[in-house]
Amino acid sequence: MPAIDSKVGAPAVDTPPTFQASPTPRHEVTNELPHFRPVGPSLIRQRFRCWPRAVVALVVVAFALTACTANAPPPTAAQFIAEKGDPFSNLLVPKLEVSTTDGAVGVEVDSPITVSASAGVLGAVSLTNDNGRAIAGHLSPNGLTWATAEQLGYNKRYTLRAEALGLGGVAHDTTTFRTSSPENLTMPYVLPNDGEVVGVGQPVAIRFDENILDRTAAEKAITITSQPAVDGAFYWLSDREVRWRPRDYWKPGTAVVVEVNAYGVDLGDGLFGQDDVTTRFTVGDEVIATADDTTKTLTVRVNGEVVKTMPISMGKNSAPTDNGTYLIGDRYRDLVMDSSTYGVPVNSPEGYRLEVEYATQMSYSGIYVHAAPWSVGSQGRSNVSHGCLNVSTSNAQWFYDNTKRGDIVQVVNTVGPTLPGTDGLGDWNIPWDQWQAGNAVTATSRG
Repeated sequence: MPAIDSKVGAPAVDTPPTFQASPTPRHEVTNELPHFRPVGPSLIRQRFRCWPRAVVALVVVAFALTACTANAPPPTAAQFIAEKGDPFSNLLVPKLEVSTTDGAVGVEVDSPITVSASAGVLGAVSLTNDNGRAIAGHLSPNGLTWATAEQLGYNKRYTLRAEALGLGGVAHDTTTFRTSSPENLTMPYVLPNDGEVVGVGQPVAIRFDENILDRTAAEKAITITSQPAVDGAFYWLSDREVRWRPRDYWKPGTAVVVEVNAYGVDLGDGLFGQDDVTTRFTVGDEVIATADDTTKTLTVRVNGEVVKTMPISMGKNSAPTDNGTYLIGDRYRDLVMDSSTYGVPVNSPEGYRLEVEYATQMSYSGIYVHAAPWSVGSQGRSNVSHGCLNVSTSNAQWFYDNTKRGDIVQVVNTVGPTLPGTDGLGDWNIPWDQWQAGNAVTATSRG
């Protein structure tokens, strides 16, 4: 695979090269200024205004003395100061400081590479990979610090060349280093999808493709901002999936930005983030449906107003529909429902394999609102399903067309227990105090 210098997947690990000594000594100081574009007086004043007044006075004296010397070209200020030696000459020699060392191996990629100048300002600075591609950088307004503006690739070698300009001359530095090569990488995936419009109950879900040992590090890598701002907290549903939700339902119209800055972050036991992910989503109208087993009806409210009521048949007593707050998940125009997917053989008395239309997911455990033309006679009268909400085909299509991810379904008055909060779409069944306390530190994670 060609070398990639931005964030990449797990790269092949090659043998670190032998670094050859540069023919030019590190931190070499010369009295000749390099060729560079002219600098205006205002910029010079800006860059050197922090120098000690004593140094400025010394330069003035140097020029006064050279004016009295006959039959010889006057030396430069830098030459004069260099000839005088300590204690003043060392004050005027510019110095360079780099955030890594020459020949370093295993440099982490989650922090920028920086170079700074003292007793002078930075001149030319470049950072290149082995293919000669320049890495973007940013120079501070005062000209004293340069930092990378893009992330470095894993297991790549880079060369930094920098110079500092001062009254005592020019300092040069060349630093070559290699970035870290993680043993394993994990990719984060985010819901809602970028640009999606969701319901007021939708949590932010980040799922990794590896178990996360250091949950606290993972949480610190995630930033969630909203307009208007809300208080929220993290809660882990499994070793791979963490959720974030506000204390109360989102307000319609809220704009949310999710940033998972996991690239280069140690997530425990040699596992590092493979890439960063950013998504933006918007909260749409408040849609709350209530399934009441007492009346065996499903009532749908949009922004508080009833817009639809339909008869339903829920789970029979041997397989009751759980009570509690559900979230709308995925929707399927056509779906095959197979009891063997949750441990009940198709050929058993309670087994089934059915093709259904307009299936709207309510739980990870297999509860859907879907078309059930075979049970229309029972809808509104008795419960005959295996837990799903059976409705007519026309009502199933209406529900499919008029709901979205994150809308709320509240099931009440059944003989079943409460839907577990860790089901996957039962987040709001976990009390806020428990959710806010979090579970980053567990017996299997170091937090």
